[in-house]
Amino acid sequence: MAHCILQIALDTPLDSVFDYRWPCEPGAEPLVGQLALVSFGRREAVGLIVAVKHETDVPADKLKDALAVRSQLAPLSERWIRLARFAAGYYHRPLGEVALPGLPKNLRVPSTVALDRALKKLARLDAAHDAAPAGMPALNSAQRQAADVIGGAQGFTPLLLYGVTGSGKTEVYLQACAQVLARDADAQILVLVPEINLTPQLEANIRARFPGVMLATLHSSLSEGERMLHWLAAHQGRARIVLGTRLAILASLPNLKLIVIDEEHDPSYKQQEGLRYSARDLAVWRAHQLGIPIVLGSATPSLESWHHAQTGRYRKLELRERAVRDAVLPRVRLVDMERDKPREGLTATLMQALRQRLERGEQSLLFLNRRGYAPVLCCDACGWISNCTRCTSFMVLHKPERRLRCHHCSLELRIPHACPTCGNIDLQPLGRGTQRIEEGLQALFPQARILRIDADSTRLKGSAQAAFDSVHRGEVDILIGTQMVAKGHDFKKLSLVGILNPDTALFSQDYRASERLFAQLMQVAGRAGRAGLESEVLIQSRYCTHPLYGAVMRHDYDRFAGDLLEERRQAALPPYMYQALLRAEAPELAVAIAFLEAARDSVAADAIVINDPIPMTMTRVHNVERAQLLVESGSRPALQAFLVQWVDALRALKSRVRWSLEVDPLDI
Repeated sequence: MAHCILQIALDTPLDSVFDYRWPCEPGAEPLVGQLALVSFGRREAVGLIVAVKHETDVPADKLKDALAVRSQLAPLSERWIRLARFAAGYYHRPLGEVALPGLPKNLRVPSTVALDRALKKLARLDAAHDAAPAGMPALNSAQRQAADVIGGAQGFTPLLLYGVTGSGKTEVYLQACAQVLARDADAQILVLVPEINLTPQLEANIRARFPGVMLATLHSSLSEGERMLHWLAAHQGRARIVLGTRLAILASLPNLKLIVIDEEHDPSYKQQEGLRYSARDLAVWRAHQLGIPIVLGSATPSLESWHHAQTGRYRKLELRERAVRDAVLPRVRLVDMERDKPREGLTATLMQALRQRLERGEQSLLFLNRRGYAPVLCCDACGWISNCTRCTSFMVLHKPERRLRCHHCSLELRIPHACPTCGNIDLQPLGRGTQRIEEGLQALFPQARILRIDADSTRLKGSAQAAFDSVHRGEVDILIGTQMVAKGHDFKKLSLVGILNPDTALFSQDYRASERLFAQLMQVAGRAGRAGLESEVLIQSRYCTHPLYGAVMRHDYDRFAGDLLEERRQAALPPYMYQALLRAEAPELAVAIAFLEAARDSVAADAIVINDPIPMTMTRVHNVERAQLLVESGSRPALQAFLVQWVDALRALKSRVRWSLEVDPLDI
């Protein structure tokens, strides 16, 4: 029997594809894009067929037979494989490390039981294609214009939908989607959100608007069986709307006609481990590849997207007013903590505002982006503080659990009864986290219904959605939360937002800190007054004259973004400069630094700036020392050409140092 050679990409750090033999009957050869089960080392692995050929350079005695081809699954398209190849090339990772993790885990196991079960279940589901929307709320003129531009766009059209908080961007998305679905009987639409807790509200809106359309959701909170079923629905073209977090950008969507990126500015779109890709940037490339429109929506666009809009690469659509009649943006006031001294973390001004809302039966939100009870426990007698023994960070006090916990390596210790250094039993918490604010509020307002939403209070599956549902039902008077509550949520009865301790970001060494703080403040302020209630935002600060707070008070993103872009231009920072960051990890810092110095000298560079290696801000994590080296260029093609050579040189360096390369880093 004749044999053919299958070139297969596997999820392995080795930057190559692997040849396997397979018996090929005429007209029945395996197809590019199918999955195959092979023997790799001492294990069996599932890989992606990326080529079928009849010759190989592998010696016959070294060539293995493929064990099986997953013929029951339609092959992944050539366009999807090109997307994976682009991501692998741009982020300098092996193809298999991009393509395989993008698939559900149950597709990547030797057994086909889960796949066969999911295919049978999907076949039994109603494949209704009635795309007629259930009800179409009236839009104001700006919304109607934006929806018509998006719904009628042809070819690759990047659109930046800039709308103030509460301006009805979601309704614009939905009505534009209705136009696309009505025009094309097989069209698929991909909608991305930055965080899992934003999916239930949007999913409910989509299901209510398009009851006859199959919707698939893709995010990491799904069980493996659910993710497999939803991925297959998208892969077969049955799911016409796919809603997901960043991992959904690598979903197989054969009839994709529109991409929507909600809250496009959010750093959560950037993967921070493994393949460090930007889902937003990959979405733009995918839209360009397919020749389809893409919408990037935000009340506080990223400076990169704003710059593209200013230079004409993106078309800007604006929603300057809130969608609900009589709803206006909240009044923002600064509370000077030098004059109005806080008690339990709250100034008298803020406490009075909370009392007024309680009397009126309205809701309040206190925003503090620091979970736990206190950032550190200390001894006043000798100066001991609760440092983590494995990281260059403090162990955070979690009083309800009676634990000290490191938020970087997850080390947990019991709260000591006395100072480990001097024996002093009077240990004091320093600073405030959400748990301590909750405790103080319960003492100040014992009659109030108080709820805390953060990563600690929502660990169980479904607990976050249950908490948000209770807020929407009006069962909460005062909500305390971290960034989980800052964006995307539509709280009808919320009329007061108090922002606690935002000053630390003003003095960060991260040049993106002011951009992120402004976005955070504008987003959380936008939770107030969305249903027409008179609302206000109180920002407690010791630096009330800072220009950033002035821009927030004026809701003036345009000027703030313009000033920041000019600063970036003068300082030669993104988006006017392109960057890559090489990180090294070793048991000793000197070893990591030595590796980076060798890496710096390994390749000659023209039009490339290679900075000196330095320790990372968080130098030690889990007893591993970390350092970094920043590479910059004013030309993206020049940087990419350099990185191709550099990665080869890095792989040739003989070192046990663990290293990783990140293109377009967000955290430096």
